[in-house]
Amino acid sequence: MKYRKFSDLNWNVSEIGLGCWQIGWCWGDISDNNVRKILKSALENGVNFFDTSDMYGDGRSEKFLGEIIKSTSEKIYVSTKLGRRVRGTNYAKGYKHEHMEEFIDRSLLNLGVECIDLVQLHCPSKEILTKKDTYELMDEIVKKGKIGSYGVSVHKVSDALEAIKNPNVKSIQLVFNILRQRPSEEFFDEAKKKNVAIIARGPLASGLL
Repeated sequence: MKYRKFSDLNWNVSEIGLGCWQIGWCWGDISDNNVRKILKSALENGVNFFDTSDMYGDGRSEKFLGEIIKSTSEKIYVSTKLGRRVRGTNYAKGYKHEHMEEFIDRSLLNLGVECIDLVQLHCPSKEILTKKDTYELMDEIVKKGKIGSYGVSVHKVSDALEAIKNPNVKSIQLVFNILRQRPSEEFFDEAKKKNVAIIARGPLASGLL
């Protein structure tokens, strides 16, 4: 496994991370035993970066990552995406930034940690991304010690470019694979200039490749 620096955080993360949507049951039934085998195999092959969301199985994915964190003395970096959870709440669908700290508190419990390495805003709208208040709220949560850093998961390159205008955004997650090359044409150079880490989403095009 090869490792890379992640933004300016002094992290050495595996070039290949494990996306944990599938272990939340969102891609079909997967047994607890098979989930644990997947995570164990990832660790044994040098993976130390795991990407999840509180929506993946309504926290099921996060809870399994909590188990793997406790099972090893090796440093594991976990990124969870927050802001869109509906199950177990009375909130409407869509991104809800005003409830971010509540979502973080639940993910802390799910993961069994005192501080989440990285929280990504889960596909907020352009309107949310342009508001100063969006980032000020995240900065306050960082100061409280509940999260180490934050980034943004986006659908559009234009949203990625908007998000990295804020100097405290440490990462951008967006779709990039052999079929979807636009980020390399319009975004990667800007991200490098600002030392923003890139998390490639859907590198195998959701199984197509």
